[in-house]
Amino acid sequence: MTELEYLSIEKDGDISIVTIDREEKLNSLNSRVLQELGAVFTELSREDNLRGVILTGKGRKSFVAGADLEELAHFNKQSGRDQSREGQRVFAQIENFSKPVLAAINGYALGGGCELALACHLRVASKDARFGFPEVGLGIIPGFGGTVRLSRIVGFGRAIEMVLTGDMITAEKAERFGLVSRVLETDELLSQSKDFLASITRHSPQAIQRAIQSLYFARDARDIEAFIMENDLFGQLSGTEDMKEGVSAFLEKRKPVFKGV
Repeated sequence: MTELEYLSIEKDGDISIVTIDREEKLNSLNSRVLQELGAVFTELSREDNLRGVILTGKGRKSFVAGADLEELAHFNKQSGRDQSREGQRVFAQIENFSKPVLAAINGYALGGGCELALACHLRVASKDARFGFPEVGLGIIPGFGGTVRLSRIVGFGRAIEMVLTGDMITAEKAERFGLVSRVLETDELLSQSKDFLASITRHSPQAIQRAIQSLYFARDARDIEAFIMENDLFGQLSGTEDMKEGVSAFLEKRKPVFKGV
């Protein structure tokens, strides 16, 4: 397996805990993190005794606070499409994983971080978790499957509000929306996540695997066209003047001035 720079794996009985470890960057996603996520889930798929996976972020402040904006700032239309396609591929790999994957969301789950959580089969959150899709404020849209998965989990009306306003929502509101299954005490997030996953993994592994397959097949039978559309639209926005302005303004801690180009 690829030598891991930004991910760590801990075994706890028949489950694995995968932690994204870029705490100084709020665990943001760059190309290397995506590569490592793909490699880790490929490796875990070969473990016959594995019963489930918990995916979380390092520290108390952030699960994943979105894409790495310093990397994003250099995208053009083609590199934007390429990155979107790779993110979609890795997140689909997680969604199609044969064992249950639980996102334990500690802190910010924004943009690509929220998309990563949506790709997991189940989600729980600490009380201080925050969710949102701030991409429109950067002159882009979610590009890792968020515009496809969000509405299927929380409903179209809530999804379009979240994406178009870019506003964050609290963990309690996320629970009301059905975005997370339950809200947990911050200090007990990991231990209670293990208990929650254990309530699933105690059942027949084959039954769990087939149930996941059936549920997702029924939900996503016509998804491929939507992913292709999202990928194309993300690529169209990558490298535009508005995208550059949005990312620069964020990094410079000022309000962006968009010109529609």
